[in-house]
Parts: sequence; C-alpha cells; structure tokens
Amino acid sequence: MHIIDSHFHWWPRSIFEKLCKRAEYPRCRVNQRGGYDYMRSADAGQHLNSWAEWFDLDKQFEYMDSLGHRVDVVCSIGPFSVSFSDMPIDEGRDYALMWNEEMAGAQKKYPGRLWASAAVPLQDTRAAIEVLDDAVNRLGLMGVNLPGSVGPDARIDAERLQPFYAHVEKLGLPLFLHPTDVIFQDMLSDGYGGALHLSLGRVIEVSTAAMRLVLSGTMERHPNLKVVMSHTGGALPYQSGRMDKNSKAAQLPKPISTYLKRMYTDTVSPHSEGMQFAIDYYGIDNVMYGTDYPCWDPAPCLKLLEDVKLSDADKQKLFYSNARRILGLKDPAPAKPVTKREPALV
Repeated sequence: MHIIDSHFHWWPRSIFEKLCKRAEYPRCRVNQRGGYDYMRSADAGQHLNSWAEWFDLDKQFEYMDSLGHRVDVVCSIGPFSVSFSDMPIDEGRDYALMWNEEMAGAQKKYPGRLWASAAVPLQDTRAAIEVLDDAVNRLGLMGVNLPGSVGPDARIDAERLQPFYAHVEKLGLPLFLHPTDVIFQDMLSDGYGGALHLSLGRVIEVSTAAMRLVLSGTMERHPNLKVVMSHTGGALPYQSGRMDKNSKAAQLPKPISTYLKRMYTDTVSPHSEGMQFAIDYYGIDNVMYGTDYPCWDPAPCLKLLEDVKLSDADKQKLFYSNARRILGLKDPAPAKPVTKREPALV
C-alpha cells in the first residue's frame, strides 16, 4: 500500500546545536538520549526533550521501509514550533529562516517522498508573513506551523494576527496546529514524571487553541482557512455538543461544531475507538493517516487501524489521497533531459 504519514517529525540538529550556545533562555542542552532538552525558562516545570531518533532522517526512512508499505511523509514541527516566538524577533526570524532552509534541503534530498512545512516567528505579524512568503516562494515549502500559543501568550486569536491568517488563507496553505507545552505546562507538570502533562496537557492545549480560532470569529472571517488539528482534534469532537450548548455568548452565526467540522485532523490516537470516532465526526474526507513519529510507533498505529471499519475506497482516502488533496502535495518537477552536444570543431 502507498501511504502518506501526515503527522511526522524530523528535526535538524543544526538548530539545537546553535541553541546550546545561547546564553539566555530559551536554550538547549545535550541529554543522555542522543537528543536535547529545550528549556524555555529557568523555572519551566517540564522541559521539552528529544532523543536520537528525531534527528536521523535516513534511519527514519529505513524504519518506514520496514513496515511493508511505501510510506511518504509530511514534516511538521510539533511542540517545538513555539520556540521561534519565544525569543526576540530578530533571533526568532533567523532561527525560522534556518529551520526552513533545512526543511527545503530535506525536500530536495527526498523529492516526492518528503514534504515539509515552515516555521514562522509569530511575535511580529509582518515578520511572520515575510518569513512565510520566503518559505513558500523561494524554498518551496508546502504549509506553515501554528503553535498553540505565541511564546507565553495564549492568544493565537489576537487581532494583530488576523492579517497573517488572511495571508495563509489567500495562499491556500495548510496550517498545522499542534500543542506547544507552554500554557498548561506548569499547572500540569507537578509530579508523576510529567505523565499528567503529556497525557492531558497537550490535549487541553490543542483544544483551547482551536476553540480560540472559532470563538474569535477567525474561522468565520476566513472560510477557506485550512486548519489541520493534531491528535484527532484533542477533546473537541467528543465534547462537541457541550461546545455548541455553552458557547452562545460568542454570538457566532453558526454552531461551534460547524467550524470544528471544517477543520482537518489525523489518526494520532492510540485507541481504535478514538480513530473511528474522529472519522465519524469529521467525515472520512477530512481525516488523514498520521502517526506523530517518532513520538508514536507507526506499527501499532497501523495495527489499530485494522479495527476501524473502512471500505477499500475510504482506506485509499485515509492513507493517501486525502493528504494529497488537503495538503496540496505536488510531485517534484521531472528532471530536464540533458541535450547531447556535438563536439566543437578544432
């Protein structure tokens, strides 16, 4: 089977090595697992950490090849996407440009097998638009990442960011919305080895971020904005009726669920019933196969999907064609034939 993994992470070491040399927060340190600990501040309760598997793209593809399928991937940033909005704008812009160059290099190395999305510094709206235009027009990246917060600010629906959303809509780009380990980090990181935050915090944060886009009217003002929610939409599909019932004070012209069902999502739920419900709620045309690799192993994801009731036509949509359509994935341009020239006369 030909598969596209719509929720895949590869991180370039160059970014993290540079962050290790930064004297102030945020910064990184090398850890014992072949990766890095990212520290937003001195008193941050739960540090974002990675391990060796995040950084070796060749080995990641070797593992994909071992699954018995042709697996292409879509690179998004994940929880690290907030980093570019954590620091002063000049640095945030430089780090985002550096990240985007690395992603473009990966696309060139694996043409037609890897597509990548852009980092943007959201603490300045004009800079975010400029960096995005560079990523799309010069580097050929296919989407943009939206963290669940802008640095320590939970307001991704801030009025100043509306021109950014309008620009993303105009370009027709997918907007990958992922929790960032910021807003609920300290509240939920106390004890249990970080288990409370990792299990519940990220679900709460992505749900809160998506609801801000809805309640602020951002989704109403931008009807063609393509928001791709991670992790089967967090808690929102399962509490959709409550969202409709208790959100009337926002005075939107349509029920909340109308806007939620306009969003797209993946199959990142280690629970076949959760996968099934996401497909039933959003509709088969709005759900894409995704694994969150290397956070989650694709092998059990594929196994769980065997228990989800799908026709052959719906499997084709879920595993491949939805991603091509929703994310606008294009095949690489064919190489130009080399014209043989006659030798010059002596």
